[in-house]
Amino acid sequence: MYNKFAEIYDKLQDIDYSSFVAYYEKIFSRFDIKPSLVLDIACGTGVIISDYISRGIRKCVAVDISQKMIEIAKDPRFGNTHAFLLFENPQDVLAVVEAGVPLDTVNVGSMAHSTGKVMVNKVLSMDEKDVETFEKLRDLGVKFDVRKVPNDSKANLFDLIKKANIK
Repeated sequence: MYNKFAEIYDKLQDIDYSSFVAYYEKIFSRFDIKPSLVLDIACGTGVIISDYISRGIRKCVAVDISQKMIEIAKDPRFGNTHAFLLFENPQDVLAVVEAGVPLDTVNVGSMAHSTGKVMVNKVLSMDEKDVETFEKLRDLGVKFDVRKVPNDSKANLFDLIKKANIK
């Protein structure tokens, strides 16, 4: 939905985003909190994140489901804003890569088991369609970071698939 009007989204809003940031800063100050990281979920075009950056917070993560909103958030006017994209399945990842969103590495942290899927480790379950999609992503140059949490050891996705004998 937002893809259709992302370019004019902020113009449609009569919102002073700086007031939001100032309000949050008052709350932080009241509780003696000095944030070093800001996570903005449903960031839209990244206006709030750019305000935090201008106020000196350098670690900012912006998340939005709309590809067009993310494209606008990547605009150089917003400084060093980075988007964090969440996907439900590998087919959605392939769709955004094929649409031109540059993804170097994808974390494959958990894929729930369901009928027809094979467990490849404790938290990943997939079928042939998923494997084909991962192969296409690999062929497009995408790398895979296979671990549920950062402290887990990295695993090789295609070694897991081969061991599970999915294809």
